[in-house]
Amino acid sequence: MLDRIYGSPGLLLLYTGGLFGLTFPLGKLAAQAGIAPIVWAMVISLGAVIFIAPDLWRRRDFALPRGRVLRYVVISGLLSFALVNVLIFVLIPKLGAGHVGLMFALSPVFTLALSAAFRLKGVTPLGVIGIGFGLLGACIVALGRDGGLAGFSAWAALGIVLPMVLAVGNIYRTLDWPEGVHPATLAFWSQGAALLALILVQLSLTGSLPVVSLGDVPIVALVQLVAAALIFPAYFRLQHLGGPLLLSQTGYVAAATSLFSVTLFMGERYALQTWAGAALVFVGIALTILAQSKVSLRQLRV
Repeated sequence: MLDRIYGSPGLLLLYTGGLFGLTFPLGKLAAQAGIAPIVWAMVISLGAVIFIAPDLWRRRDFALPRGRVLRYVVISGLLSFALVNVLIFVLIPKLGAGHVGLMFALSPVFTLALSAAFRLKGVTPLGVIGIGFGLLGACIVALGRDGGLAGFSAWAALGIVLPMVLAVGNIYRTLDWPEGVHPATLAFWSQGAALLALILVQLSLTGSLPVVSLGDVPIVALVQLVAAALIFPAYFRLQHLGGPLLLSQTGYVAAATSLFSVTLFMGERYALQTWAGAALVFVGIALTILAQSKVSLRQLRV
């Protein structure tokens, strides 16, 4: 089953995005239990490291990264995983899991814009319109969190920073991808770098690692470990097969999974304005997908 998923970019997109969508409600449960955001981000990186390690051992691919590979895994780990995960789990208690999921979904819009800037993909007029819809929807979601401009806060602004950071990471991992290195190897060392950075930050801030607090939510922590273990080998495989734009579309699937799951099962409620903003985000998403499919079709014809 996994072999079939790993051989299909489309299945990888649904698989990875669906698992990412679990991260937001799990993060909310952890926050409600008082787990520190950095500690919960450590759980994600630890899950990936534990799962990927046996595969590297089997392939005898445990050599320490050097040179370009070292640069790649350190920057990827710090930017795309340590920083992004801390942002997510800091924002969830402030904005809600569904709201953060919607911000996560906006990463393809920023990825498309950066792809055009670096000439990775051509931008059509339809793609520009999609970017506009996505940005408008994100602003409406942010403003609608606490009631218009009066409720707009630094937390809402930080929510918009999240997809920007995701997009920068998506583009970097494509531009600096070290050829000839297995995706699982890059995933392992990137998450290892993220885990080490998170431990050092937590120690510098508090002088301790309150991992015993995870005992308050053992089932939630175990589910998060397993989800992370399944996500990241597929995530790097999708990066390698599909490039930054297809990878960024995991945000669509993750946002849909998160928004509807927390609404149906966790009691989060959002105003009509937030749903209207969400609708505009997904209109922008649909337009960017359509624009990219037309570009890909033209390239095939050429």
